[in-house]
Amino acid sequence: MANTSSWHITRPAHQTLLLVTIFLLTTLDFLQVGMIAFAAAPIMGETGSSPEEYSFITAAYACVAIVMISMQCWLVERMGWRRYIWGSLAIFSLGAWICAQSNAYYPFLFGRVVMAVGGASFMTGARVLVNLLPPSPLRFTGIKVFASGLALGTALSPFLAALAVSEDTWSALFLMLIAVALVVFVTASFCLPWQTPPELTKSQSHPFLLMWLAGGAFAMLWALQRSNYNFFSDLLILSIIALTGLCALIYFFNSMVRFHGEPLLMVRTLFSNRRYIVGLLLFSLCYLVLGANNYIIPQILQQALGFSWSTVGNWHALGLSSALVAWLMMGFIMTRRPASKKFFVSGFLALAAYGWIMSRLTPTANIMSDILPALLCNGIFIMLVMATTAMHTFREVQQNETVFSHAQQVKNMAAQLCMALGISAATIGMQWRATVHYAVLNTEITANNPRYVDTLAQVSTLYARQVATPVADNMAFAWVAQMVKQQATLLAGQDYFLLVALVGALGAIIMAVQQLMK
Repeated sequence: MANTSSWHITRPAHQTLLLVTIFLLTTLDFLQVGMIAFAAAPIMGETGSSPEEYSFITAAYACVAIVMISMQCWLVERMGWRRYIWGSLAIFSLGAWICAQSNAYYPFLFGRVVMAVGGASFMTGARVLVNLLPPSPLRFTGIKVFASGLALGTALSPFLAALAVSEDTWSALFLMLIAVALVVFVTASFCLPWQTPPELTKSQSHPFLLMWLAGGAFAMLWALQRSNYNFFSDLLILSIIALTGLCALIYFFNSMVRFHGEPLLMVRTLFSNRRYIVGLLLFSLCYLVLGANNYIIPQILQQALGFSWSTVGNWHALGLSSALVAWLMMGFIMTRRPASKKFFVSGFLALAAYGWIMSRLTPTANIMSDILPALLCNGIFIMLVMATTAMHTFREVQQNETVFSHAQQVKNMAAQLCMALGISAATIGMQWRATVHYAVLNTEITANNPRYVDTLAQVSTLYARQVATPVADNMAFAWVAQMVKQQATLLAGQDYFLLVALVGALGAIIMAVQQLMK
């Protein structure tokens, strides 16, 4: 895939179909990630999966995704773009169908693994497909279409997930994904090329090195996921497993650097590029925050503030729609003032504002006036920082089609790892801070505290209108205990959001003074 100039799509009708394909592939990828993450609790209930088992499903999906992303260029060179996208969509749809029919843990696990085999490279493939457009302003249009699919998929995923689950049809999540995949299958059939490059230019693979990649990725991801539940009791063994996985990944990438011939991933070229390394670190930070927010936001809005599941989904989707608006405004401004520093600074300031607003939440917070502004800022951060980072990260590696494809693959492999790391770090942090706050609040639950006694008496009086007095007393105590738990969760969330605000402020300062990505 070193030279694909002969593959460029020049017919206007085919170019339009290619843009539609790019848009739908990106939307499909972010829909499936967002919907399944948002609907994790209902899916666990429907499949009878415990949180630990669901964590294993998440780790297995990410592990398979990392391996399949690493092999994307190798597969395209042997199958051609059309057959590769056809095969990916077919396998992904099969996995989605298995998940939709699952009512137990193991079938759902198998379905998610099959989905990972087919769908892991949708985002990577969509971005690389932009290069099938001839070098011209149309290629920038392709990038805008790609980013628009990202924004739309991100915004729609919580809304569609809430709609499907609220209607008691959780399997509709996967049926919607299959429907989108069928449309992509049709559009891809009329615009993607069949060709494969000459045999001598194809990248090489080695099963032994792929085993190191798969084993290392799974060990790290499994340790991260298990740490959500066994962090304090099994810290040593989990640390050893994670360190072993990290060593395996280091060995894999070091072998790629020393590989003679056409390696599976040209990491020597990529890691010698300072701009790419800095961009990769920025992307990793964004995905880390994205993974943490995907876990924290529903938990705070549902468990701490008591909003219904459908309400959270609808308002979360509305908040994330700001990503699409930010992208449209960014495209308008960029044609007149292309300097990137203002987008970086604005994006991180939006993250700081999001964290600060959410850290001020109270139990009586109004979702429109107190929460929606923060969710809008979160969407602005996602688009401004990630889109601007993408423009700089790949600037010096896009002349060679193979290097560019490998750059996208490494970036999305890091994305899978950092999303899982963000979820795990947020889970551990919330457990830690909620425990600390609960211990402090629990000291107030004593017979010597007049406020506690008065509250308990008032609540018990209300319940006594419907049930006997002893039962009312027990129900009142359970209500107070629930309120304490919610307060502890809210305080833990405030700690997290203050940290996010600090990260946003530091990010804005660093991006304002840096000179590499101006």
